[in-house]
Amino acid sequence: MPTAETELLRQMFQAAVNAALPAQCVPPHLPVPPRGRTVVVGAGKAAAAMAAAVDRDWPPDRPLTGLVVTRYRHAVGPLDRIEVVEAAHPVPDDAGQRAAARILDLVQGLTADDLVLCLISGGASALLALPAPGVEFAAKQAINRALLRSGASIHEMNCVRKHLSAIKGGRLAAAAAPARLVTLMISDVPGDDASVIGSGPTVPDATTIEQARDVVARYRIAVPATVAALWRDPAAETPKPGHPAFRNAHAVLVATPYLALAAAAGVARKAGIAPLILGDAIEGEAAEAARVLAGIALSCARHNQPAAPPCVLISGGETTVTVRGGGRGGRNAEFLLALALALDGHGAIHAIAADTDGIDGTEDNAGAVLTPSTLSRARAMGLDPRAHLADNDGYSVFERLGDLVITGPTRTNVNDFRAILVRGGPRG
Repeated sequence: MPTAETELLRQMFQAAVNAALPAQCVPPHLPVPPRGRTVVVGAGKAAAAMAAAVDRDWPPDRPLTGLVVTRYRHAVGPLDRIEVVEAAHPVPDDAGQRAAARILDLVQGLTADDLVLCLISGGASALLALPAPGVEFAAKQAINRALLRSGASIHEMNCVRKHLSAIKGGRLAAAAAPARLVTLMISDVPGDDASVIGSGPTVPDATTIEQARDVVARYRIAVPATVAALWRDPAAETPKPGHPAFRNAHAVLVATPYLALAAAAGVARKAGIAPLILGDAIEGEAAEAARVLAGIALSCARHNQPAAPPCVLISGGETTVTVRGGGRGGRNAEFLLALALALDGHGAIHAIAADTDGIDGTEDNAGAVLTPSTLSRARAMGLDPRAHLADNDGYSVFERLGDLVITGPTRTNVNDFRAILVRGGPRG
């Protein structure tokens, strides 16, 4: 049964999602229509909703066409002037490859009087899946799968992806020149680095082929001969800062993880709970992050530091999971199960961890909630929480408990949201 604490945590999560909804954050940043054509392109979990906001608010008497690609089940529409197609995420498929090729074709042959309006959000990297010349699509898929299982950070994964692509890492900007290029971005990456969001198809790339080689070597990911040959060619390097392709290009962050956390903090404040934002860029293994944050929460409960109860510790970012088991996971379920074990049933602490896109990894939930009785209820059902954590099977535990957070696709993405609520009372 929902409690007052879990209901407050769910309301905070919803406020974080609402702060990044495209209908709210895109219109204030729309550019002035050009003398010539406006071509809308884009990709990501929020791409369809971003395109809908543009289609609705763009002057009806000004020409507007385009194509965006989003994840399956994330489309809206049909829209009047912008086509929306769906493709696979997180492992690319043929639909994403075809969409990326079409987008690259759409921006060819434009003039300085034209405008390319590019809409980028989390997930764009997998959805814009056009391999570099000579690289097999199957090789790109295999490397992507290996990266997802390796525990590599989003920065490391996108470094590799950019150096396997014909469209990412600034190459879309090079194709669009000399048209004016405006990119509206919803950030889902720690640090809000525009070159990392969706692997930066329209912004300069400071990473190098050598760094991509280092990443695959570090995680022992084999690459085929075609990729090795590509990475020996200096001409395959991505466009760097100062490249002429970016002379008429401008990127704007329209929603960020921190703004979402701040919106959630406002909900807590209204409920009389002191919010403490620990950061919007927390990375590392989900279970290790859980143990660190459990220590902070226990310090609040026992010593009133770094905040006195009632308080809520809010954080964002993107943790990772090095997959060693065969269970049903998701980094937020993994985080919460490790948190439950670290808190050991403390009676004053509740928590939520959920992905603002509505999908925790590849499962059907956004995340889950934790209560002081999580461990005892799980054990009463015959579950062994520690064994489930070792098997990367947090989903199964929270599913049995009825504590999953299920929203369906939110059509936005400002990364993970975590909140640990510390009430006064039992010391555990």
